[in-house]
Amino acid sequence: MNCSLSEKKIKSLKRIILETAHKTKEGHIPSAFSILDILYVLYDSVLQVDPKNPEKEDRDYLLVSKGHSAIGLYAVLADQGFFPVSELETFGHFNSRLGGHPDRNKVPGVEASTGSLGHGLPIAVGIAMGLGYRNEQQRVFCIIGDGELNEGSMWEAILLAGEHKCKNLTCIVDYNHSIDRSILWGDLTEKFKAFGWDTLEVDGHDHVELKEAFQRNDRERPLAVIANTIKGNGCKSMENEPGWHHRSPNEEELTQLLKELEQ
Repeated sequence: MNCSLSEKKIKSLKRIILETAHKTKEGHIPSAFSILDILYVLYDSVLQVDPKNPEKEDRDYLLVSKGHSAIGLYAVLADQGFFPVSELETFGHFNSRLGGHPDRNKVPGVEASTGSLGHGLPIAVGIAMGLGYRNEQQRVFCIIGDGELNEGSMWEAILLAGEHKCKNLTCIVDYNHSIDRSILWGDLTEKFKAFGWDTLEVDGHDHVELKEAFQRNDRERPLAVIANTIKGNGCKSMENEPGWHHRSPNEEELTQLLKELEQ
């Protein structure tokens, strides 16, 4: 992967997200920025999917369990050709298919309707088990938030996947430290290992590390990729600032944030 080109693409996607949030007055920008590199690497270099035929039977699956970061997912899907980039301007509008949380019945490329935290990974485990029973070769990826791991349903799914050795399943934890303001549970890597998973810890904004982790196929167990990320990554005034969790920039803030992207 050409890092300079990928960095330009990420900045371009962030500009689209900021401008979309500004125009529509909607969106969880910091959460979208924390998973944007993960989404980009998956769609650019890893997933076997066809934007022209998003329900193709032999496709890989990606579920974004932390559905409130939908604006980031939509930006990448539009960039990949699942729907026109111009449609992003309808984000959050009445009768738009691009809601604040993704709807699998409306948006091409969305595999699960998420937003109520704790549901995406259980669905992903079910898909992975079903594919395994049929000896299918597709892979299943699921992006979850670290705070989402406070949900008991997540640990039930983690236990089940480990017990059934779902080697076709990769769970990517967006470890942006929202958990620091919630329930703490110690060493996350060791927790996944205790539940029967292989684990890797990576820089969630390093495309080379992400690609190498996602392409691992020498395993007999599910893989947890602990991706260390920064909420609002790339805009210093937004990074790790809780006040930006769910608000859109005004004209002055937009100008400042766009400048920060270029620094």
